[in-house]
Amino acid sequence: MRFIDEVKITIQSGKGGDGCVSFRREKFIPFGGPDGGDGGDGGNVYFVADKSLNTLVHFRGKKLYKANDGGQGAGRQKHGKSGEDALIAVPVGTILKNLETGELIADLVEDKEKVLVAEGGRGGLGNVNFKTSTNQAPRKSTPGKECQVFEIGLELKLLADIALIGQPNAGKSTLISRISAARPKVADYPFTTLEPNLGVVTLGEDSFVVADIPGLIEDASQGKGLGIKFLKHIERTSALVHLVDCSWCLNEFEAFESYVTIKQELFNFSENISKKNEIVCLTKTDAMTEEEILKFQNFFEKELDKKILTISSVSGKNIDKLKALMLKTVKEEKTHE
Repeated sequence: MRFIDEVKITIQSGKGGDGCVSFRREKFIPFGGPDGGDGGDGGNVYFVADKSLNTLVHFRGKKLYKANDGGQGAGRQKHGKSGEDALIAVPVGTILKNLETGELIADLVEDKEKVLVAEGGRGGLGNVNFKTSTNQAPRKSTPGKECQVFEIGLELKLLADIALIGQPNAGKSTLISRISAARPKVADYPFTTLEPNLGVVTLGEDSFVVADIPGLIEDASQGKGLGIKFLKHIERTSALVHLVDCSWCLNEFEAFESYVTIKQELFNFSENISKKNEIVCLTKTDAMTEEEILKFQNFFEKELDKKILTISSVSGKNIDKLKALMLKTVKEEKTHE
């Protein structure tokens, strides 16, 4: 399924039902008086966050979402039926914007969070409301209030604890399939992943969510390659796991340069993202000798002044260590929030 993270839709609340002009006419009651009922209120439009959704793909093809109109009032002071509300389900992490005013309406970050976006029109008044001592037979009623119609922009930012980042073909998709139940397509060519994938990693009684962010390249922050379209999904994560594929590099300088390129793009896009807690992993070590692995690891640790993990998603080398480190990092970040 194609990942869709930005859509435009039109929403329309329900129109209020018209009030009724009616008079009570019963045998033996010659002066029954007015008995026209009020119109029903139009339905509201609500957006509701749903954790079972992870894309906006269900909006594809349908562009207008409407609540029902209120029913008209009737004789015998019968009120019109209220219009049914429209409940629009969106993934957790969806931002709602009024495209006509540019106003940020809501940022839905919790499951079942509900926000009223368009209010239905009030029902009109029946003539029973206009009876006075001087006007015993009013022939006046009011129409229902009009509905609200406007265009809404939906933008989804993934809600994950950890983002897997790195250049194309760094092994992100293979890693997420190894540590979770996520099964992204994996192939031996650049830009294998064309959409973020979410996976839940379970460790004992604990669990956390990992997002596999499509490969970044130089000038990604300027929109090159998959660019900004996916950089924004990193903003909500607690920490980053930066994967560096050294198996193709001629030397440690070339590998480190690829790491620096991605770090620079993160900084260019958002200084806050570039400062997130980061776990650096050298990947695909199953295709390297122990001597090569140690050489690259020592170089990175010296340059970054911190421990570097060497992993292989194919052989499983240090995968359990990485999962434990991820969980520890997530817990530490959440205690600081």
